[in-house]
Amino acid sequence: MPLPDLDHAAYLRRAFAVAARAAAAGSHPFGAILVDAAGAVVMEQGNAYLPDHDMTGHAERVLASRASQRFRPAELADATLYTSAEPCAMCAGAAYWAGIGRIVYGLSEATLKTITGNHPENPTLDLPCRQVLASGQRPVEVIGPLLEEEAAAPHRAFWAGR
Repeated sequence: MPLPDLDHAAYLRRAFAVAARAAAAGSHPFGAILVDAAGAVVMEQGNAYLPDHDMTGHAERVLASRASQRFRPAELADATLYTSAEPCAMCAGAAYWAGIGRIVYGLSEATLKTITGNHPENPTLDLPCRQVLASGQRPVEVIGPLLEEEAAAPHRAFWAGR
């Protein structure tokens, strides 16, 4: 079944707001939301690096894990993951294994790498999510980068001060 047409900019901005809340709480400025086939936001997740310094606590990975426990595969196949930044290889894999049908992201991984450099809290794995997902046995639609300058602003401020 084809995924529904959604207002990508509005949902991305909601993911940006989740990222801003994560940054305000002292964590890394990443956020993700899950939107169902009817267009309802059914889950939100900010970066989970803190309080335990979990390097795998990426917003998309945590959301995909939670979603796979809460929703049936058919529901996730019709769902869209909106994320403030392109999912890294780990997060793309988690979304794939959870069965999420579409990913829409703001900031590209390549641009994120130019912002963070080789920061020890974000050793960017510059591998496009499309490449990771193309290795799978089922298709995952990927849209992005979108609103990239808007998505980059919190990262420029956050990583410059670290």
